[in-house]
Amino acid sequence: MAALITSNFTMPQEYAAGVFKKAQFTSALAQLSGAMPQKFGKTNVMVLTSAPKAEIVAEGGEKSPTPTAYANKTISPIKLQVTARVSNEVMWADEDYQMGILSDVGENCGIALGRALDIVGIHKANPLTGAVAASVTEGLCDATDQAQLAGTKFDEAIEAASGLVIANGYTPTGIACDPALSFGLATMRDTTGRRIYPELGYGQGVASFEGMTAAVSDTVSGKELAKASDIIGLVGQFDAFRWGVQREIAMHTIEFGDPDGLGDLQRLNQVAIRAEIVYGIGILDLKAFAKVVKAAA
Repeated sequence: MAALITSNFTMPQEYAAGVFKKAQFTSALAQLSGAMPQKFGKTNVMVLTSAPKAEIVAEGGEKSPTPTAYANKTISPIKLQVTARVSNEVMWADEDYQMGILSDVGENCGIALGRALDIVGIHKANPLTGAVAASVTEGLCDATDQAQLAGTKFDEAIEAASGLVIANGYTPTGIACDPALSFGLATMRDTTGRRIYPELGYGQGVASFEGMTAAVSDTVSGKELAKASDIIGLVGQFDAFRWGVQREIAMHTIEFGDPDGLGDLQRLNQVAIRAEIVYGIGILDLKAFAKVVKAAA
């Protein structure tokens, strides 16, 4: 008699643990400019707009005033939230089979809130709709200085953008790259066909370039935007971009009510998973930044 094998039986169907997904980029701005502690609400930052200058004074001569000027820049609170609904059955299956669905939802809520810092801070947009948000008055997309990519001369475009920042009296400390820019830069070749920057791999994990800290994210070009952006890079002195977390409400489960307008949770046998954050975001001087934009079509 042949040995019994699993096909002789009706085996229970199970789900493997874990959820397969594409890698998602998070915030480039968070990598290039560290968060600063903030209290809730609008915050004013003093910006030196005219530095004092020293004066030569002759023996017995009079001293002149040395004018100094400051301006206020406002850091404004921006509240963001993520709400995802799941059925009770999904929660039970996740608990019984350890599929990792709820932990994956929580992880993606955090990624979404991180990406939102760039979508708001660079593009002034609502990440959910992709449309420009009237409540956001300033973003790095408003920088007037820009260098346009010519063909595949990615390094020259970055150099030109850096020169614009330097010409404005700032030091380019970082570069935020769209994957198209970092990949193009990493795969540039000289006249013999050899790669010019082999240390950059294929550009996905670039951490520095020409002495500048680098961060790669598709938020730079604004994957979520309703209208495509031509920005593929941002070069600048990134401490001129100020941000911080004013309030953070960690992921939590809502079991009652109608938290998102899709109907009563109990009636629909669902729960909602929500995470919220309040960022304080401000740009001290747009002249500290220059954009790298796509080549002309």
